Amino acid sequence: MKFYGYWRSSASWRVRIALQLKGLSYDYVPVHLLEGGGQQHGDAHRSRNPMRQVPVLEVEAGGATHLLGQSMAILEYLEETYPTPALLPRDPFARAKARQIAEAINSGIQPLQNLSVLQHLKSLGADDQAWGRHWVGRGLEAVETLVRGSAGTFCVGDEPTFADCCLVPQLYAARRFALEIERFPTLLRIEQTCAALPAFQRAHASAQPDAQG
Repeated sequence: MKFYGYWRSSASWRVRIALQLKGLSYDYVPVHLLEGGGQQHGDAHRSRNPMRQVPVLEVEAGGATHLLGQSMAILEYLEETYPTPALLPRDPFARAKARQIAEAINSGIQPLQNLSVLQHLKSLGADDQAWGRHWVGRGLEAVETLVRGSAGTFCVGDEPTFADCCLVPQLYAARRFALEIERFPTLLRIEQTCAALPAFQRAHASAQPDAQG
């Protein structure tokens, strides 16, 4: 199994958390999103993912090589292929709630802070940092409300789920935008719980071989 990602990419990070929680070994292949104009735009990576994004998971199955992009699709694949430990609750409503929180981050926040979006805004003369603070803050306000209704030890109940995989990288990104995250006490409590687990520690951006200061 090969995993193509970037240390600070929140989409890459959430998949690393899932891989670590499930105890799966993989070869990490860095794709630098800034160096040389962005390695994701080169022919090599475009052949892996026409969207020119990370992450990409490469797996060998049935005598063939398969490439899978989009972090939520990868999480679903891992959950179906390696069901233990489960990252989705057994109860149907709790499963849906974990997916709702994950998608609130994945589709409701992360695209608005995506590097390509910020670069385009900057090229137009807009304040990309103010943009990020606005949309990330608005999104996390919603996530805080959602999680208050479902949280136990983690976002949904007392075991890590897709929601926690998405939450931890998103809070890291929020700090990069200098967002005042103290107004999200439930999310910060869960983040602290996650930070104590070895799987989250190994998946952290700063622990990756391509991490930079």
